[in-house]
Amino acid sequence: MFAYIKHSGKQFKVTEGLTIIVDKLEAEEGSQLTISDIPLAVKDDNSILVNPKGEVVLEVASQFKGKKVLILKQRPKKGYRRKQGHRQDYTKLIVKKISV
Repeated sequence: MFAYIKHSGKQFKVTEGLTIIVDKLEAEEGSQLTISDIPLAVKDDNSILVNPKGEVVLEVASQFKGKKVLILKQRPKKGYRRKQGHRQDYTKLIVKKISV
């Protein structure tokens, strides 16, 4: 069985035991999170359920930062250069249970 969940404006296809990476959540490591916004679910016998009533239980595995992204600005022939870096915060989630 797999399901699609909506979180932070994005959709994720999840199965039990899968690890997904989302934008940072304010949650402790080891805590559980329940998402009930499920637009689509598919059972093992290939029956499709649209907007089912159910929930997906996720566990917060870790909080981490992504790779550094460099932003460079330059104006030609003016001597203007700027360099800036950014690291996005992420949360790793493990899918524990899908109930539909």
